[in-house]
Amino acid sequence: MSQELYSHARLYDLMFPGVDAAIEFYRGEAGRQGGRVLELGCGTGQKLIPIASDGLACVGLDLSSDMLTEARRKADERGVAVEWTQGDMRELDLDRTFDFVFIAANSLLHLHHADDLLSCLRAVRRHLAPGARLVLDVFNPSVRVLAGADGLRRTRDSLSFVDPDRGRVSVDVAETYDAPAQVTRATWYLSTDDEPDFVVAPLEMRSIFPQELPLLLSLGGLRLVARYGDWSGRPFGGDSQTQVCICEAA
Repeated sequence: MSQELYSHARLYDLMFPGVDAAIEFYRGEAGRQGGRVLELGCGTGQKLIPIASDGLACVGLDLSSDMLTEARRKADERGVAVEWTQGDMRELDLDRTFDFVFIAANSLLHLHHADDLLSCLRAVRRHLAPGARLVLDVFNPSVRVLAGADGLRRTRDSLSFVDPDRGRVSVDVAETYDAPAQVTRATWYLSTDDEPDFVVAPLEMRSIFPQELPLLLSLGGLRLVARYGDWSGRPFGGDSQTQVCICEAA
């Protein structure tokens, strides 16, 4: 799993400030389930801190110590109690169960091999209390977009942001697609006028296609209960950009 981009946790939050609809979706799902909440790949706590602020007992696990440091800082600033744990979602072993587990913002796609995905899903299954749910979201792969990953460096205007210390930061990405592995291999470049390429970081993400996902869940001991195409609960379809999946123990 490529982690270098996530060592810049403060910049990550500026580049990806969080989608309000996604935050409220997970907040609502957690509230309906109640009980204990676990987020895998919690990052800087964009979704988990609001859930914890509703009074639920929350645990956040992430591989990146830098992301967790920023998560702790943000939670402390808001006066919210969260148990932050550094760990690998493939080797999840917290010796307790949870009523609501979620894996948001494509975090599952850092696991590139089927064995790694199944290790994670089976570990989640062991951590589900009776009646608990796993909710996750991954993007819906576009064959057209994947075919266009030609390795050329392009500016992503939608990702540019203002850093209070540096000013305007532009973001360029160069991507290729490894079709046999179903992995997009990218290099991200962050630049200012005064500091070109002050961050150069690899990022690799797997694609999970719609017909593949229920099979992986089943092999992991889970069952797909519902799949939405966005955060409003719109039914999943061919034009959906996201797969929002509600799962239970099989």
